[in-house]
Amino acid sequence: MDPIGDCLPCAIAAGRVAVPGGVIHRTGLWLVEHAIGPLPLGSLIVKPARHVVHVADLTAEEAAELGPLLREAARVTTELTRPDQVYVSLWSHADGVPGHIHFVVQPVTRADAAEFGFGPRLQLAIFEADRPPAPGSVAAFAESARSLFGRA
Repeated sequence: MDPIGDCLPCAIAAGRVAVPGGVIHRTGLWLVEHAIGPLPLGSLIVKPARHVVHVADLTAEEAAELGPLLREAARVTTELTRPDQVYVSLWSHADGVPGHIHFVVQPVTRADAAEFGFGPRLQLAIFEADRPPAPGSVAAFAESARSLFGRA
């Protein structure tokens, strides 16, 4: 792992910042954690273990692991939350500056869509509503998810 300055994803990966549930799954090149903040329970972060700012800067090995890992993260989220859809999106900005890339694997239900809308509007509205899941629920979800990774 290559912690870079004030990079929050690097600080979390290095264990300098704790997140509820901790690391759920680790490959040689990628980490999976539960999202912090107001995204719904079951939202996972898939991020490179090293500091990478652009998808084009992924190594061939990182790129080869990415697709199968995103699929597995979506499968685990689907199994545990039973959503109507799972969004997978790349996020990489912090305060308007490109930062450590991370993919958000987010369960979306009909109730979410009815309350917040669809697509990017849904994600923005969820952040504006600012209702993060309880840390205990996140830790329990992480424990359940941990047992499902690698069982494809």
